[in-house]
Amino acid sequence: MQTEATNTLSESFNNFYNNFIDQLPGIGIGVLIIILGLLLGAWIGNFAKRRISQQTQDPLMSRFLGKAIRITLFIIAVMLALKAAGLGSIATGILTAAGASAVVLGFAFKDIGENFIAGIILAFNRPFNIDDTVEIGENFGKVKALEFRYTKLKTFDGKDVYIPNSDVLTTPVTNYTEDGFFRWTFIIGIAYEDNIDEAKRVVMKVLKNEPNVIEDKEHENFVIEDELATSTVNLKVFFWVDTKDFRRMALITKGSVVRNVKEALEYNGFYMPADIQEIKLYGATKDSPFRFEQATTSSKTEETK
Repeated sequence: MQTEATNTLSESFNNFYNNFIDQLPGIGIGVLIIILGLLLGAWIGNFAKRRISQQTQDPLMSRFLGKAIRITLFIIAVMLALKAAGLGSIATGILTAAGASAVVLGFAFKDIGENFIAGIILAFNRPFNIDDTVEIGENFGKVKALEFRYTKLKTFDGKDVYIPNSDVLTTPVTNYTEDGFFRWTFIIGIAYEDNIDEAKRVVMKVLKNEPNVIEDKEHENFVIEDELATSTVNLKVFFWVDTKDFRRMALITKGSVVRNVKEALEYNGFYMPADIQEIKLYGATKDSPFRFEQATTSSKTEETK
């Protein structure tokens, strides 16, 4: 009985060995196909990336499509390798299982699927390019990368934010650098007795002399009367700046304009008072907790006399 079991085991091992030897050429071809698939996919992906980048000047789309081509060719190479190795049934089983479990996987990896499809859509149609300054929801920074599942932003305080592509597709996106212009505003208050038209003339002269302030037919700078405040007449200043280097240069320009407007108004004799607060005392004077030192001093002088 033991001899029969040993013979059966030996026979099974010999059959497996013979089958393995017979399939070695196919396995070798399969491995070669996978290696060639990897090399060919990398070459075609990089070639497509360069060509697309030259044609569209769009590094985000070229990088995305180049990676998609590499992955697609790798999957095809794996399927061909399985068939070449005599494992076509495994390849068919994988495809069948993938098709049969598509619904289950669709629910299980719903977010991944949404982000992947959104990434494909954004590769061809999106409201921003690389290094554009954008605001997506509460995230504000420069676009650095578009991947299959997320879009990467670099915020101006140094944070790397990875936003799911589905959120990018469904959330309002504000692009600050698409046309290269942004309008700053600030308010400055002058005294009620000052001449408003003269103050506006001084401010406009400052804007014209500022080299980083932009003005043309489409981008007009101006000053308006904004509010009659408690102790000032508030003027609101509107001016345009270049946003290619948004935040740093735009903020520096705004700071320069605010400083120069303040100094120019002071130089031309305009007064910019702080808010005046009036204190009223009700009731008899003896009930007030305040006493005036000057009056007290006078009283002591009279007593001395």
